[in-house]
Amino acid sequence: MTSSSIWGGRFGGGPADIMEEINASIGFDRRLAAQDIAASAAHCRMLAACNIISEDDARSILGGLDRIEEEIARGDFEFKRSLEDIHMNVESRLADLIGEAAGRLHTARSRNDQVATDFKLWVREALGRLDDGLRRFQAVLIDRAETHAADVLPGFTHLQAAQPVSLGHHLLAYVEMLGRDRSRVRDARARLNECPLGAAALAGTSFPIDRAATAAALGFDRAAANSLDAVSDRDFALDYLATASITAVHLSRLAEEMVIWASAQFAFVRLPDGFSTGSSIMPQKRNPDAAELVRAKAGRVIGHLNTLLIVMKGLPLAYSKDMQEDKEPVFEAADTLDLCLAAMTGMMAEVAFDTERMRAACRLGFLTATDLADWLVRARGLPFRRAHHVTGALVKLAEARGGGLEDLSLDDLRSVEPEIGEDAFSVLGLDASLASRTSFGGTAPDNVRAACIEARARFLTPEAPP
Repeated sequence: MTSSSIWGGRFGGGPADIMEEINASIGFDRRLAAQDIAASAAHCRMLAACNIISEDDARSILGGLDRIEEEIARGDFEFKRSLEDIHMNVESRLADLIGEAAGRLHTARSRNDQVATDFKLWVREALGRLDDGLRRFQAVLIDRAETHAADVLPGFTHLQAAQPVSLGHHLLAYVEMLGRDRSRVRDARARLNECPLGAAALAGTSFPIDRAATAAALGFDRAAANSLDAVSDRDFALDYLATASITAVHLSRLAEEMVIWASAQFAFVRLPDGFSTGSSIMPQKRNPDAAELVRAKAGRVIGHLNTLLIVMKGLPLAYSKDMQEDKEPVFEAADTLDLCLAAMTGMMAEVAFDTERMRAACRLGFLTATDLADWLVRARGLPFRRAHHVTGALVKLAEARGGGLEDLSLDDLRSVEPEIGEDAFSVLGLDASLASRTSFGGTAPDNVRAACIEARARFLTPEAPP
Protein backbone atom coordinates (compact mmCIF):
# COMPACT_ATOMS: atom_id res chain seq x y z
CA MET A 1 0.00 0.00 0.00
CA THR A 2 1.57 3.29 -1.10
CA SER A 3 1.01 6.72 0.44
CA SER A 4 -1.13 7.81 -2.50
CA SER A 5 -3.35 4.73 -2.12
CA ILE A 6 -3.86 5.60 1.56
CA TRP A 7 -5.35 8.89 0.54
CA GLY A 8 -7.39 7.34 -2.30
CA GLY A 9 -7.86 8.50 -5.87
CA ARG A 10 -7.67 12.22 -5.22
CA PHE A 11 -3.87 12.34 -5.70
CA GLY A 12 -1.99 11.21 -8.74
CA GLY A 13 1.43 10.90 -7.14
CA GLY A 14 3.07 10.41 -3.78
CA PRO A 15 4.31 13.15 -1.46
CA ALA A 16 7.58 14.99 -1.84
CA ASP A 17 10.37 13.66 0.36
CA ILE A 18 10.21 16.67 2.65
CA MET A 19 6.43 16.26 2.96
CA GLU A 20 6.90 12.66 4.04
CA GLU A 21 9.45 13.83 6.59
CA ILE A 22 7.15 16.43 8.18
CA ASN A 23 3.96 14.40 7.84
CA ALA A 24 4.96 11.01 9.25
CA SER A 25 4.19 10.30 12.90
CA ILE A 26 5.00 6.59 13.10
CA GLY A 27 8.26 7.39 14.88
CA PHE A 28 6.30 8.28 18.01
CA ASP A 29 2.69 7.16 17.59
CA ARG A 30 3.79 3.52 17.32
CA ARG A 31 3.36 3.68 21.10
CA LEU A 32 -0.37 3.58 20.42
CA ALA A 33 -0.19 0.15 18.78
CA ALA A 34 -1.91 -1.78 21.58
CA GLN A 35 -4.64 0.83 21.87
CA ASP A 36 -5.13 0.94 18.10
CA ILE A 37 -5.57 -2.82 17.91
CA ALA A 38 -7.97 -2.87 20.89
CA ALA A 39 -10.10 -0.07 19.43
CA SER A 40 -10.10 -1.71 15.98
CA ALA A 41 -11.22 -5.01 17.48
CA ALA A 42 -14.07 -3.33 19.36
CA HIS A 43 -15.10 -1.45 16.22
CA CYS A 44 -15.02 -4.67 14.19
CA ARG A 45 -17.24 -6.53 16.66
CA MET A 46 -19.71 -3.66 16.67
CA LEU A 47 -19.83 -3.57 12.85
CA ALA A 48 -20.59 -7.29 12.78
CA ALA A 49 -23.22 -7.02 15.55
CA CYS A 50 -24.94 -4.26 13.57
CA ASN A 51 -24.81 -6.35 10.35
CA ILE A 52 -22.63 -3.77 8.65
CA ILE A 53 -19.94 -6.37 7.90
CA SER A 54 -20.31 -10.13 7.74
CA GLU A 55 -19.37 -12.49 10.56
CA ASP A 56 -16.82 -14.15 8.27
CA ASP A 57 -15.10 -10.85 7.56
CA ALA A 58 -15.20 -9.98 11.26
CA ARG A 59 -13.52 -13.28 12.17
CA SER A 60 -10.83 -12.69 9.56
CA ILE A 61 -10.22 -9.15 10.77
CA LEU A 62 -10.05 -10.16 14.43
CA GLY A 63 -7.70 -13.03 13.63
CA GLY A 64 -5.47 -10.71 11.64
CA LEU A 65 -5.41 -8.15 14.46
CA ASP A 66 -4.38 -10.89 16.90
CA ARG A 67 -1.49 -11.85 14.60
CA ILE A 68 -0.38 -8.23 14.31
CA GLU A 69 -0.47 -7.88 18.09
CA GLU A 70 1.72 -10.98 18.40
CA GLU A 71 4.17 -9.67 15.78
CA ILE A 72 4.52 -6.39 17.61
CA ALA A 73 5.04 -8.18 20.93
CA ARG A 74 7.79 -10.33 19.36
CA GLY A 75 9.43 -7.33 17.72
CA ASP A 76 8.79 -8.75 14.25
CA PHE A 77 6.45 -6.03 13.03
CA GLU A 78 7.87 -3.64 10.45
CA PHE A 79 6.81 -0.06 11.12
CA LYS A 80 6.94 1.73 7.77
CA ARG A 81 7.52 5.47 7.61
CA SER A 82 5.90 5.61 4.18
CA LEU A 83 2.61 4.60 5.79
CA GLU A 84 2.63 7.71 7.98
CA ASP A 85 1.16 6.53 11.26
CA ILE A 86 0.29 3.56 13.44
CA HIS A 87 -3.25 3.34 12.06
CA MET A 88 -2.20 2.85 8.45
CA ASN A 89 0.68 0.58 9.42
CA VAL A 90 -1.77 -1.75 11.17
CA GLU A 91 -4.32 -1.55 8.35
CA SER A 92 -1.69 -2.21 5.70
CA ARG A 93 -0.35 -5.26 7.52
CA LEU A 94 -3.91 -6.48 8.04
CA ALA A 95 -4.44 -6.30 4.26
CA ASP A 96 -1.25 -8.33 3.73
CA LEU A 97 -2.55 -10.99 6.11
CA ILE A 98 -6.23 -11.30 5.20
CA GLY A 99 -6.68 -9.55 1.89
CA GLU A 100 -9.70 -7.50 0.83
CA ALA A 101 -11.65 -8.05 4.07
CA ALA A 102 -9.17 -5.72 5.81
CA GLY A 103 -10.64 -2.79 3.89
CA ARG A 104 -14.00 -3.29 5.59
CA LEU A 105 -12.58 -2.45 9.03
CA HIS A 106 -12.49 1.25 8.29
CA THR A 107 -16.23 1.38 7.60
CA ALA A 108 -17.98 4.06 9.69
CA ARG A 109 -14.81 5.49 11.15
CA SER A 110 -12.03 7.92 10.25
CA ARG A 111 -8.47 8.33 11.37
CA ASN A 112 -9.80 11.39 13.20
CA ASP A 113 -12.01 9.47 15.64
CA GLN A 114 -9.58 6.55 15.56
CA VAL A 115 -6.62 8.56 16.84
CA ALA A 116 -8.73 10.40 19.41
CA THR A 117 -9.89 7.05 20.78
CA ASP A 118 -6.43 5.48 20.78
CA PHE A 119 -4.90 8.50 22.44
CA LYS A 120 -7.59 8.61 25.12
CA LEU A 121 -6.99 4.95 25.89
CA TRP A 122 -3.24 5.60 26.23
CA VAL A 123 -3.72 8.65 28.46
CA ARG A 124 -6.17 6.71 30.62
CA GLU A 125 -3.51 4.07 31.21
CA ALA A 126 -0.91 6.76 31.91
CA LEU A 127 -3.20 8.26 34.54
CA GLY A 128 -3.53 4.83 36.14
CA ARG A 129 0.27 4.45 36.28
CA LEU A 130 0.60 7.91 37.76
CA ASP A 131 -1.94 7.17 40.47
CA ASP A 132 -0.15 3.93 41.36
CA GLY A 133 3.19 5.73 41.57
CA LEU A 134 1.77 8.52 43.72
CA ARG A 135 0.21 5.97 46.06
CA ARG A 136 3.54 4.16 46.50
CA PHE A 137 5.28 7.44 47.23
CA GLN A 138 2.65 8.38 49.79
CA ALA A 139 3.16 5.02 51.52
CA VAL A 140 6.90 5.68 51.85
CA LEU A 141 6.39 9.18 53.22
CA ILE A 142 3.74 8.08 55.72
CA ASP A 143 6.06 5.36 57.05
CA ARG A 144 8.92 7.83 57.43
CA ALA A 145 6.61 10.40 59.04
CA GLU A 146 5.41 7.94 61.65
CA THR A 147 9.00 7.03 62.55
CA HIS A 148 9.92 10.70 63.00
CA ALA A 149 6.72 11.99 64.60
CA ALA A 150 8.56 13.33 67.68
CA ASP A 151 11.78 14.50 65.99
CA VAL A 152 12.05 18.27 65.84
CA LEU A 153 13.47 20.49 63.12
CA PRO A 154 13.19 24.18 62.28
CA GLY A 155 10.10 25.06 60.33
CA PHE A 156 10.77 27.81 57.81
CA THR A 157 8.98 30.70 56.21
CA HIS A 158 10.93 32.75 53.66
CA LEU A 159 13.65 30.10 54.26
CA GLN A 160 14.14 31.75 57.65
CA ALA A 161 13.78 29.71 60.85
CA ALA A 162 10.25 30.26 62.15
CA GLN A 163 8.93 27.68 64.62
CA PRO A 164 9.82 24.15 65.70
CA VAL A 165 7.94 21.47 63.78
CA SER A 166 7.89 17.70 63.75
CA LEU A 167 9.87 16.08 60.93
CA GLY A 168 6.95 13.71 60.52
CA HIS A 169 4.61 16.66 60.17
CA HIS A 170 6.86 18.11 57.47
CA LEU A 171 6.80 14.86 55.50
CA LEU A 172 3.02 14.57 55.83
CA ALA A 173 2.68 17.94 54.11
CA TYR A 174 3.92 16.25 50.94
CA VAL A 175 1.51 13.36 51.47
CA GLU A 176 -1.30 15.91 51.30
CA MET A 177 0.15 17.47 48.13
CA LEU A 178 0.34 14.04 46.51
CA GLY A 179 -3.22 13.37 47.62
CA ARG A 180 -4.38 16.44 45.71
CA ASP A 181 -2.38 15.20 42.71
CA ARG A 182 -4.25 11.91 42.92
CA SER A 183 -7.58 13.73 43.08
CA ARG A 184 -6.62 15.57 39.89
CA VAL A 185 -5.81 12.20 38.31
CA ARG A 186 -9.28 10.94 39.23
CA ASP A 187 -10.95 14.09 37.91
CA ALA A 188 -8.99 13.92 34.66
CA ARG A 189 -9.89 10.26 34.18
CA ALA A 190 -13.58 10.93 34.79
CA ARG A 191 -13.67 13.74 32.25
CA LEU A 192 -11.69 11.71 29.72
CA ASN A 193 -13.93 8.67 29.78
CA GLU A 194 -16.15 9.43 26.79
CA CYS A 195 -15.54 7.46 23.61
CA PRO A 196 -14.94 9.34 20.32
CA LEU A 197 -15.13 6.24 18.12
CA GLY A 198 -17.97 6.46 15.61
CA ALA A 199 -17.77 10.23 15.31
CA ALA A 200 -15.95 9.47 12.04
CA ALA A 201 -14.22 12.41 10.38
CA LEU A 202 -16.32 15.13 12.04
CA ALA A 203 -20.03 14.68 11.26
CA GLY A 204 -20.82 11.14 12.36
CA THR A 205 -21.79 8.41 9.90
CA SER A 206 -24.81 7.26 7.91
CA PHE A 207 -24.17 3.62 8.89
CA PRO A 208 -26.44 2.25 11.68
CA ILE A 209 -23.62 1.85 14.24
CA ASP A 210 -23.94 1.25 17.97
CA ARG A 211 -21.59 3.76 19.60
CA ALA A 212 -22.72 2.80 23.10
CA ALA A 213 -21.59 -0.79 22.52
CA THR A 214 -18.16 0.31 21.31
CA ALA A 215 -17.77 2.68 24.25
CA ALA A 216 -18.68 -0.07 26.74
CA ALA A 217 -16.33 -2.57 25.09
CA LEU A 218 -13.43 -0.16 25.54
CA GLY A 219 -14.26 0.69 29.15
CA PHE A 220 -15.64 4.17 28.50
CA ASP A 221 -18.58 5.47 30.51
CA ARG A 222 -20.42 6.73 27.44
CA ALA A 223 -20.00 7.82 23.83
CA ALA A 224 -18.92 11.42 23.25
CA ALA A 225 -22.08 13.44 22.62
CA ASN A 226 -20.97 15.68 19.75
CA SER A 227 -19.09 14.38 16.74
CA LEU A 228 -17.30 17.69 16.09
CA ASP A 229 -16.11 17.89 19.68
CA ALA A 230 -15.22 14.21 19.78
CA VAL A 231 -12.55 14.47 17.09
CA SER A 232 -11.24 17.93 17.99
CA ASP A 233 -11.11 17.58 21.78
CA ARG A 234 -7.67 17.35 23.34
CA ASP A 235 -8.73 18.56 26.78
CA PHE A 236 -7.92 15.10 28.11
CA ALA A 237 -4.29 15.51 27.02
CA LEU A 238 -4.17 18.99 28.52
CA ASP A 239 -5.71 17.65 31.74
CA TYR A 240 -3.00 15.02 31.91
CA LEU A 241 -0.24 17.57 31.29
CA ALA A 242 -1.69 20.01 33.83
CA THR A 243 -1.89 17.25 36.43
CA ALA A 244 1.62 16.11 35.53
CA SER A 245 2.94 19.66 35.78
CA ILE A 246 1.52 20.27 39.25
CA THR A 247 2.81 16.88 40.40
CA ALA A 248 6.24 17.67 38.99
CA VAL A 249 6.24 20.96 40.90
CA HIS A 250 5.50 19.08 44.12
CA LEU A 251 8.33 16.64 43.45
CA SER A 252 10.61 19.56 42.64
CA ARG A 253 9.83 21.30 45.92
CA LEU A 254 10.75 18.21 47.93
CA ALA A 255 13.82 17.67 45.76
CA GLU A 256 14.88 21.26 46.44
CA GLU A 257 14.60 20.67 50.18
CA MET A 258 16.72 17.56 49.88
CA VAL A 259 19.37 19.53 47.98
CA ILE A 260 19.42 22.20 50.69
CA TRP A 261 19.26 19.76 53.59
CA ALA A 262 22.09 17.65 52.15
CA SER A 263 24.46 20.63 52.02
CA ALA A 264 27.24 20.86 54.61
CA GLN A 265 25.71 24.09 55.91
CA PHE A 266 22.48 22.27 56.83
CA ALA A 267 23.56 18.61 57.03
CA PHE A 268 20.02 17.55 57.96
CA VAL A 269 20.12 14.51 55.65
CA ARG A 270 22.51 12.09 54.05
CA LEU A 271 21.18 10.99 50.71
CA PRO A 272 21.66 7.32 49.79
CA ASP A 273 24.70 6.42 47.70
CA GLY A 274 22.46 5.06 44.97
CA PHE A 275 20.96 8.50 44.42
CA SER A 276 24.15 10.56 44.75
CA THR A 277 27.22 11.09 42.59
CA GLY A 278 30.80 12.25 43.07
CA SER A 279 32.95 14.89 41.46
CA SER A 280 35.51 14.34 38.73
CA ILE A 281 37.96 16.67 40.49
CA MET A 282 36.88 17.10 44.12
CA PRO A 283 37.11 13.77 45.96
CA GLN A 284 35.15 14.95 49.00
CA LYS A 285 31.95 15.74 47.08
CA ARG A 286 28.61 13.92 47.43
CA ASN A 287 26.35 15.57 44.90
CA PRO A 288 22.54 15.25 45.18
CA ASP A 289 22.21 14.73 41.44
CA ALA A 290 18.97 12.71 41.51
CA ALA A 291 17.21 15.45 43.44
CA GLU A 292 18.70 18.14 41.22
CA LEU A 293 17.54 16.35 38.08
CA VAL A 294 14.03 15.92 39.45
CA ARG A 295 14.03 19.64 40.18
CA ALA A 296 15.16 20.44 36.64
CA LYS A 297 12.86 17.98 34.87
CA ALA A 298 9.82 19.75 36.30
CA GLY A 299 10.61 22.47 33.78
CA ARG A 300 10.37 19.98 30.94
CA VAL A 301 6.97 18.70 32.05
CA ILE A 302 5.65 22.25 32.43
CA GLY A 303 7.08 23.05 28.99
CA HIS A 304 5.12 20.17 27.45
CA LEU A 305 1.89 21.60 28.87
CA ASN A 306 2.75 24.97 27.39
CA THR A 307 3.54 23.33 24.03
CA LEU A 308 0.13 21.71 23.69
CA LEU A 309 -1.74 24.76 24.93
CA ILE A 310 -0.07 26.79 22.19
CA VAL A 311 -0.79 24.11 19.56
CA MET A 312 -4.49 24.09 20.45
CA LYS A 313 -5.16 27.76 21.12
CA GLY A 314 -6.01 28.85 17.56
CA LEU A 315 -7.51 25.75 15.98
CA PRO A 316 -10.97 25.96 14.40
CA LEU A 317 -13.24 22.92 14.53
CA ALA A 318 -12.83 20.13 13.81
CA TYR A 319 -9.57 18.24 13.18
CA SER A 320 -6.40 19.95 11.93
CA LYS A 321 -3.04 18.33 11.27
CA ASP A 322 -1.60 20.56 13.99
CA MET A 323 -3.13 18.06 16.40
CA GLN A 324 -0.58 15.47 15.35
CA GLU A 325 1.72 17.48 17.63
CA ASP A 326 -0.32 16.43 20.68
CA LYS A 327 1.30 13.08 21.35
CA GLU A 328 5.00 13.77 21.77
CA PRO A 329 4.48 16.28 24.62
CA VAL A 330 2.25 13.80 26.46
CA PHE A 331 4.50 10.80 25.85
CA GLU A 332 7.62 12.68 26.92
CA ALA A 333 5.93 14.21 29.97
CA ALA A 334 4.67 10.79 31.06
CA ASP A 335 8.12 9.23 30.68
CA THR A 336 9.74 12.08 32.57
CA LEU A 337 7.21 12.11 35.39
CA ASP A 338 7.24 8.33 35.84
CA LEU A 339 11.03 8.45 36.14
CA CYS A 340 11.04 11.38 38.57
CA LEU A 341 8.39 9.77 40.76
CA ALA A 342 10.33 6.51 40.90
CA ALA A 343 13.54 8.36 41.76
CA MET A 344 11.96 10.37 44.55
CA THR A 345 10.23 7.30 45.99
CA GLY A 346 13.50 5.37 46.07
CA MET A 347 15.48 8.29 47.48
CA MET A 348 13.03 9.14 50.25
CA ALA A 349 12.73 5.49 51.28
CA GLU A 350 16.48 5.40 52.00
CA VAL A 351 17.40 8.96 53.02
CA ALA A 352 19.02 9.19 56.48
CA PHE A 353 17.79 12.08 58.64
CA ASP A 354 20.27 13.57 61.12
CA THR A 355 17.74 14.35 63.83
CA GLU A 356 20.35 15.60 66.30
CA ARG A 357 21.59 18.12 63.76
CA MET A 358 18.01 19.21 63.13
CA ARG A 359 17.43 19.65 66.86
CA ALA A 360 20.63 21.66 67.24
CA ALA A 361 19.56 23.93 64.38
CA CYS A 362 16.40 24.78 66.32
CA ARG A 363 18.56 26.79 68.76
CA LEU A 364 19.18 29.27 65.95
CA GLY A 365 16.59 31.84 65.04
CA PHE A 366 14.58 32.12 68.32
CA LEU A 367 12.06 29.50 67.23
CA THR A 368 10.07 29.56 70.49
CA ALA A 369 9.38 33.31 70.35
CA THR A 370 5.79 32.70 69.27
CA ASP A 371 5.34 30.30 72.17
CA LEU A 372 6.39 33.04 74.60
CA ALA A 373 4.02 35.53 72.98
CA ASP A 374 1.16 33.01 73.19
CA TRP A 375 2.03 32.35 76.85
CA LEU A 376 1.85 36.06 77.66
CA VAL A 377 -1.64 36.13 76.17
CA ARG A 378 -2.79 32.91 77.77
CA ALA A 379 -1.17 33.17 81.22
CA ARG A 380 -0.94 36.94 81.77
CA GLY A 381 -3.84 38.23 79.71
CA LEU A 382 -1.81 40.59 77.50
CA PRO A 383 -3.33 41.58 74.18
CA PHE A 384 -1.53 39.64 71.47
CA ARG A 385 -0.08 42.77 69.84
CA ARG A 386 1.41 43.80 73.22
CA ALA A 387 2.73 40.28 73.75
CA HIS A 388 4.23 40.34 70.25
CA HIS A 389 6.02 43.63 71.05
CA VAL A 390 7.34 42.33 74.37
CA THR A 391 8.64 39.13 72.82
CA GLY A 392 10.30 41.07 70.01
CA ALA A 393 12.14 43.18 72.56
CA LEU A 394 13.30 40.04 74.39
CA VAL A 395 14.53 38.51 71.12
CA LYS A 396 16.54 41.67 70.51
CA LEU A 397 18.04 41.42 74.01
CA ALA A 398 18.93 37.74 73.59
CA GLU A 399 20.43 38.40 70.17
CA ALA A 400 22.62 41.17 71.62
CA ARG A 401 23.91 38.73 74.24
CA GLY A 402 24.58 35.99 71.69
CA GLY A 403 22.16 33.46 73.17
CA GLY A 404 18.62 32.21 72.90
CA LEU A 405 15.47 33.20 74.76
CA GLU A 406 15.95 30.25 77.10
CA ASP A 407 19.37 31.68 78.06
CA LEU A 408 17.90 34.89 79.46
CA SER A 409 17.43 35.15 83.23
CA LEU A 410 14.14 35.88 84.92
CA ASP A 411 15.41 39.37 85.70
CA ASP A 412 16.17 39.84 82.00
CA LEU A 413 12.63 38.85 81.11
CA ARG A 414 11.13 41.12 83.75
CA SER A 415 13.23 44.04 82.61
CA VAL A 416 11.00 44.12 79.54
CA GLU A 417 7.73 42.84 81.03
CA PRO A 418 7.30 42.79 84.84
CA GLU A 419 4.35 40.35 84.59
CA ILE A 420 6.61 37.51 83.43
CA GLY A 421 7.15 34.78 86.01
CA GLU A 422 9.33 31.68 86.36
CA ASP A 423 6.69 29.57 84.63
CA ALA A 424 7.46 31.35 81.35
CA PHE A 425 10.49 29.12 80.92
CA SER A 426 8.18 26.10 80.58
CA VAL A 427 7.21 27.21 77.08
CA LEU A 428 10.71 27.93 75.81
CA GLY A 429 11.82 24.30 75.41
CA LEU A 430 11.64 22.71 71.97
CA ASP A 431 9.72 19.62 73.03
CA ALA A 432 7.21 21.66 74.99
CA SER A 433 6.72 23.93 72.00
CA LEU A 434 6.20 20.98 69.71
CA ALA A 435 3.78 19.23 72.06
CA SER A 436 1.69 22.36 72.52
CA ARG A 437 0.61 22.60 68.88
CA THR A 438 -2.41 20.37 69.31
CA SER A 439 -4.90 22.20 67.09
CA PHE A 440 -6.30 20.19 64.21
CA GLY A 441 -3.60 19.89 61.56
CA GLY A 442 -0.93 21.01 64.05
CA THR A 443 2.56 19.62 64.52
CA ALA A 444 2.29 18.02 67.99
CA PRO A 445 3.73 14.47 67.90
CA ASP A 446 0.44 12.92 69.01
CA ASN A 447 -1.28 14.78 66.18
CA VAL A 448 1.29 13.49 63.71
CA ARG A 449 0.88 9.87 64.82
CA ALA A 450 -2.89 10.16 64.50
CA ALA A 451 -2.49 11.86 61.11
CA CYS A 452 -0.38 8.95 59.85
CA ILE A 453 -3.14 6.50 60.77
CA GLU A 454 -5.74 8.71 59.11
CA ALA A 455 -3.60 9.21 55.99
CA ARG A 456 -3.19 5.45 55.55
CA ALA A 457 -6.95 5.02 55.73
CA ARG A 458 -7.61 7.95 53.40
CA PHE A 459 -4.99 7.18 50.76
CA LEU A 460 -3.75 3.59 51.02
CA THR A 461 -6.56 1.23 52.00
CA PRO A 462 -8.60 -0.67 49.41
CA GLU A 463 -11.58 1.48 50.39
CA ALA A 464 -9.65 4.67 49.54
CA PRO A 465 -10.69 6.43 46.30
CA PRO A 466 -8.99 4.79 43.27
